[in-house]
Amino acid sequence: MKKSDSNKAWQCGADLIVAQLEAQGVKHVFGIPGAKIDRVFNSLVDSSIETIAVRHEANAAFMAGAVGRLTGKAGVALVTSGPGCSNLITGVATATSEGDPLVALGGAVKRADHLKQVHQTMDTVTMFRPVTKYSAEVTSASALSEVLANGFRAAEFGRPGASFISLPMDILNEPVNSRVLTTQHPTLGAAPFESIVQVARRLEKAKNPVILLGLMASQPRNADAIRRLLHKSGLPVTSTYQAAGVIDQAHFHRFAGRVGLFNNQAGDRLLRNADLVITIGYSPIEYEPAQWNNDDADLVHIDIMPAETDSDYQPDIELVGDIAETLDLLSEHIHAALDLSSDAVAILEERRQQRDLLAQKGRSLTQFAIHPLRLVRAMQDIVNSDVTLCVDMGSFHIWIARYLYSFRARQVLISNGQQTMGVALPWAIGAALVDPSRKVVSVSGDGGFMQSSMELETAVRLGVNLLHIIWVDEEYNMVAIQEDKKYHRTSGVKFGPIDFKAYAEAFGAKGFAVTSSETLESTLRAAMDVQGPAVVAVPVDYSDNALLMSQLNMSELF
Repeated sequence: MKKSDSNKAWQCGADLIVAQLEAQGVKHVFGIPGAKIDRVFNSLVDSSIETIAVRHEANAAFMAGAVGRLTGKAGVALVTSGPGCSNLITGVATATSEGDPLVALGGAVKRADHLKQVHQTMDTVTMFRPVTKYSAEVTSASALSEVLANGFRAAEFGRPGASFISLPMDILNEPVNSRVLTTQHPTLGAAPFESIVQVARRLEKAKNPVILLGLMASQPRNADAIRRLLHKSGLPVTSTYQAAGVIDQAHFHRFAGRVGLFNNQAGDRLLRNADLVITIGYSPIEYEPAQWNNDDADLVHIDIMPAETDSDYQPDIELVGDIAETLDLLSEHIHAALDLSSDAVAILEERRQQRDLLAQKGRSLTQFAIHPLRLVRAMQDIVNSDVTLCVDMGSFHIWIARYLYSFRARQVLISNGQQTMGVALPWAIGAALVDPSRKVVSVSGDGGFMQSSMELETAVRLGVNLLHIIWVDEEYNMVAIQEDKKYHRTSGVKFGPIDFKAYAEAFGAKGFAVTSSETLESTLRAAMDVQGPAVVAVPVDYSDNALLMSQLNMSELF
């Protein structure tokens, strides 16, 4: 921890909180004010921090989580007591499961009223504890700096996640003598040298080694080290959805694609055939080990954190330490590129052919409503290296995760821990604020869009440069396909139509609607050319969704 030179007299606790946020480098605070927390909002007016009023507290947490994921520094959500805090739960739980650093600040009734039945009394610290890395209430004004500094430290260090801090109203209002504390994270070294050498020896002996990349692999510094390792070793690799963009074009021919949900991808086949699996930055929440671990392979876990005990995930060797330094030391012990087995060559070649077939013939899927692969192909044309893509949860999420590629770490934001609906638009707003020079594309189904669509007003007010693509089918389709497989009928998944073009324009955004197969690409390009918020609605034909649960062969469709 760093401390200022001396204590300072602050007019109120809220002023000290804002000074703490400035010292942490916070640029934006997302939230909704109320009587128990408005003193902090008042102090923010005189600060360097931009206060962004949102339309729902969960979306404040999503926006702050996106800031955290893209910068490595915790984003901040600020809400009032009672339902203001409880509305945060989904966003905070999502941040923790997705590894996004987030500090959520919630108002509370004054300390003397904690045990009374008064307006908006709620034990928020206990409520948030299961879904955060750190949950605490400030019980004395003199402890404000310490609690906030520890909240940021917990959120950002190790595998990132959320912190929650409860701020009683009387503490915010009373004067305080204190210094500002900021955090310095410990510097980790590489994993033990002997263990790294041991892994290198196992690699030399392995016939079918495979790397499985997880969320922490997509931190830019780690991604660079992974690329150095792969270029030297030539190892075949697969990844969870959260590791999108780690593999660069030079190693793309040995990338078997992303795995998750249904165990039927090229990467799953590599894992089934493996005699050595090296996971890098992986957590079981991303893709359950029972789905992919064949139990016969040696298992190496490389991460900043030890593996959690799991009957289906018991590493033979754990390299715990700074991931990038560990990988660079491992690279030094690799003296030649791996010769792939014939099975691995066949799997990777088939995967390449499937990618090429989609690229060449994706536009030949001419039905209307639009086939998902046609839409993925069209999106690939607009999501270049300068575009950040935010993906919501739904059937479209599987099509995109499997078939849309990227070559920039953390270019694609996907929820696969809590699989939360409604994240894409608020994530996109957060991403656009982090780097206004980049265009942001967000995508959701019509069900997920309506869970956070009120933030279109926020996007318009801020003037952020984003395009939101809605895959329209008038049902919760991802639920529907699973219900149909299990019960041969569906329940609770249908809802009515919305004129999304008119809806977007009612908020002041530019609205578009794809009305024929022939106009798909031109409409997307026109929407991309808009400076500011735009929305395009695309009717989608999900009749081939059942193929997502099997081994989809592109040649069957073209």
